[in-house]
Amino acid sequence: MLPAAVRGKDGSFRYPAALAPHDAVVRDPAVFLDTLRRFHFLMGTKFMIPVIGRKELDLHVLYVEVTSRGGYEKVVADKKWREVGNVFRFGPTTTSASFVLKKHYMSLLFHYEQVYFFKQQGPPRTPPSVSELSHEPKMLFKDSPSDTKTDCPNCVGPGKAGFSAVGVIDGKFECGYLVSVKLGSEILKGVLFHPVDRSCPTPSVVPQSNALVPYSRKTRHGRMKRWSRRRGDPNYPKPNRSGYNFFFAEKHYKLKSLYPNREREFTKMIGESWNKLSPEERMVYQKIGLKDKERYKRELQEYKEKLMLGKSSEAGMKPNC
Repeated sequence: MLPAAVRGKDGSFRYPAALAPHDAVVRDPAVFLDTLRRFHFLMGTKFMIPVIGRKELDLHVLYVEVTSRGGYEKVVADKKWREVGNVFRFGPTTTSASFVLKKHYMSLLFHYEQVYFFKQQGPPRTPPSVSELSHEPKMLFKDSPSDTKTDCPNCVGPGKAGFSAVGVIDGKFECGYLVSVKLGSEILKGVLFHPVDRSCPTPSVVPQSNALVPYSRKTRHGRMKRWSRRRGDPNYPKPNRSGYNFFFAEKHYKLKSLYPNREREFTKMIGESWNKLSPEERMVYQKIGLKDKERYKRELQEYKEKLMLGKSSEAGMKPNC
């Protein structure tokens, strides 16, 4: 059941009204987070701050950077996601930063942007696809002539002369492109490798210049695979943070605005500030940490109860032999 605040008189689903002007949410991160949480509550959507490179993503900075460039659709059309990603200075272990930022912006900030930046009202907009905004040219894949021999079992096409298919570039990496190809009513996804790039690892089946080979991401080691399984359920409650974690996040944001080029020293500076706090000052943050711990325990219990309820309902639906 959606909240009544986002339903019109005719019962249709509508955007909730903005609770603050755009200038206020840009100027004050606290106002931004408060209005963003309320917005997702009224929309009936799940809100959770994403973690990139084991650090929480600063959604306020992301929103400010994108809206200052004209909004989501303008950034996609102008291909400025890399420029936005450079602001965050992710570590070397963070790959595909542009893709990750775009994904999180779409799920958490796109509709918020429509209300607070563009002042939209009425029914929620359907987000346009990336291909519609970037105007990527379609590619034409043609099969080799029938008299040309090929040993590539994964090549596209039935082997008839003049066979062609239309494809779209979904993304690119150092060795080629991620593409989608439409064959009749079926859409195939794969990788188009650069035929002359010898620095890329050789696949098990060497693709020809017009060949598509299946793309599968492999984990580097077993530990990463196990870690991804634990993080795979988006409904799993967000782990609690300690009082020091809340203190660290607060100080880090302030230091980042004061000393943007000294981020490597922040951990030491914040640790020294924490040690200088009086017991009464520390207690303020520790109480916040205890409340967050209680929140985590409560949400974890609710999560487990929902899992048990789901398993019970599934068991009840199975026919008796």
